[in-house]
Amino acid sequence: MVMIHSNWIVSIMTIVSHLFFISIAFWWIQDIHIERYIRMHESQAKVMIVMLSVVFGFICSSFFIDVVNAILGLTTFTKSL
Repeated sequence: MVMIHSNWIVSIMTIVSHLFFISIAFWWIQDIHIERYIRMHESQAKVMIVMLSVVFGFICSSFFIDVVNAILGLTTFTKSL
């Protein structure tokens, strides 16, 4: 599935991508102020924000990594023609 042969480079890129998108999702979800719309304790709201950030960040990061892998696969395919 991964087109780059150096596994450690792929691992570092994946970790950085996940952390980047999780932090962006965390920043975005904090600006929504979920606690205004759903009645819950402040600590529960904070845990919910962190969990939603991880979910949305992971999904966005996985999509981004899949697009990059698809592009790398296409460039490898066109070079073999």
